[in-house]
Amino acid sequence: MSQNTLAYIESVIAERRKASPEESYVSSLFHRGTAHIAQKLGEEAVETVIAALSQDKKSLESEAADLLFHLAVLLTDRGTNFDNVFAVLQSREGTSGHAEKAARKNKK
Repeated sequence: MSQNTLAYIESVIAERRKASPEESYVSSLFHRGTAHIAQKLGEEAVETVIAALSQDKKSLESEAADLLFHLAVLLTDRGTNFDNVFAVLQSREGTSGHAEKAARKNKK
């Protein structure tokens, strides 16, 4: 999946958000609110972990797709997007994961 694919998914989500909740799953998620969207993302994360542990590649790919989709919905709901997430990742480039994690702890 490329960044263009993720941008396309974000545009579809933005469009479907405008539909009635009875006609669109995406709209129904937004209608139920951030807590519900976050709960759905959590469910998809657990399902992705289970699929990974089952060693079923197709199941893992399917659950990972659901996870990315629901993450896109949550990001949209909170007024951000994958470009901003990628910018954070880019800002961490060249930094040890251990050092980056320690720096986050020191900011709290």
